[in-house]
Amino acid sequence: MTSLQMRAVATVLRLTRKRAMATRERAHRRLAAPKGSAVPPATLGRRHDVTVREVGGFRCTTVAPRGRAATRAAVYLHGGAYVSAIAPQHWALVSRLADAGVRVEVPHYGLAPQHTHRDAYPFVTAVYRELLAEVDATDVSLAGDSAGGGLALGLAQTLGAAGLPQPRRIVLLSPWLDLTLGHPDLPTVERRDPWLVSTGLHVAAEAWAGGDDPTDPRLSPGNGPLAGLAPVHVYVGTREICLPDATALRERARDEGAAVEVTVCEGAVHVYPLVPAPEGRAARREIVREIAG
Repeated sequence: MTSLQMRAVATVLRLTRKRAMATRERAHRRLAAPKGSAVPPATLGRRHDVTVREVGGFRCTTVAPRGRAATRAAVYLHGGAYVSAIAPQHWALVSRLADAGVRVEVPHYGLAPQHTHRDAYPFVTAVYRELLAEVDATDVSLAGDSAGGGLALGLAQTLGAAGLPQPRRIVLLSPWLDLTLGHPDLPTVERRDPWLVSTGLHVAAEAWAGGDDPTDPRLSPGNGPLAGLAPVHVYVGTREICLPDATALRERARDEGAAVEVTVCEGAVHVYPLVPAPEGRAARREIVREIAG
């Protein structure tokens, strides 16, 4: 049964967020708006060891446990439709991972329309390569939510070509797997989604693709290879437009013999592990156990 808190979150999202990208005009205004800050909150620095460096001209924040050695490591790619900076909810999950002994690399990839996937892939690949110079791949996870979840899966699919090993696991929260938003079941699910609107997402997708074919796996990793990837765990709710592509990924993985698990949370909204509801708290605990365990 869906919790009262999750229902309340859905109501608030519908009232406050649904309109932001409901039309192409509003979506273009959002693309043109200031991107927000990538500076970690002060509370994070008081709790953990936080350092910032540049990699290939982009910032990367490292959040590590204070006073003890990290037992695991992760690269976390934040969501925001490829147009918005990291949010407090992302930092909160990063902090929980650091509490559990995980060193977390947070690459602040360039956002559309100023940047495209062509800037992001070399950057996040370099961050992963630098991490593996210090930590064995068997102790590393790739994780991300929404757009960042799509980028995380796309990165994993390109590691072989970059001469890099797969991580220990891949954890994806409501990943954006198909920039075309072309699944035939999507319109039905979209009517239940209190937050995301395909009209505005098409604008963000066009900007992120930068003129390239949106079906390319680097843009739509749901089309990319699954064989040979590290085990993948996807978390998705039933009230979000990412659901059809997540379940399609699971079916294709079964056909190809790939290790893809999909947890579907009834009544949950987009990136539900990040929201203040019992379902979100339970998923966060599981995600931390997966990455830190």
